Amino acid sequence: MRQLLDMFVEANASEVISNFDNTPLLELITRLGVHKAVETLPPPIKESEKAVAETISNNVRSKIIKSRLSDPAYFDKMSKLLDQLLRELREQRISYRDYLDKIAELAEKTTSGRDESIPQSLNTSGLRALYNNLGQNEALALQVDGAIKGSRPDGWRGNTAKERRVQGAIFAVLKDKQKTINVFEIIKQQDEY
Repeated sequence: MRQLLDMFVEANASEVISNFDNTPLLELITRLGVHKAVETLPPPIKESEKAVAETISNNVRSKIIKSRLSDPAYFDKMSKLLDQLLRELREQRISYRDYLDKIAELAEKTTSGRDESIPQSLNTSGLRALYNNLGQNEALALQVDGAIKGSRPDGWRGNTAKERRVQGAIFAVLKDKQKTINVFEIIKQQDEY
């Protein structure tokens, strides 16, 4: 009987965990709000403010790490904001409730990849990445975007000759080898190019 009960508990726990895993926590935070998202956490986590704070910050950190290649400048900024927020919580300069409100804002920025300070004309993730990584120069980001879109042949990723053509178009605008390499690595991560 005990064995059967243990199997039921284990199966039920696996189901709860798999249901939780099906919807990423950051998506729940942005969709439901942070307080309702916290309620979806397993009981041992949601019953501890420290565990909730660690769980959410670990999810934000994971998203930052996964997304960093697509826009290093932006996600480095998000990482610094997360570090600052965690430091304020540890040093008790903000309350747990304030932490939840601020981490919800950070989760939204991290998930969307968009900061409200970015000009409206930069309406795609590729344009925003160019803007963030080219010194927040809107005109230069638009110019590089145009050069890439005007030069990229179909199936350019992974084809050395075609990649060089795209790099050449970027270099024609930037006139700097290292910046060209950096921008090229970023745009390779963008679906729109």
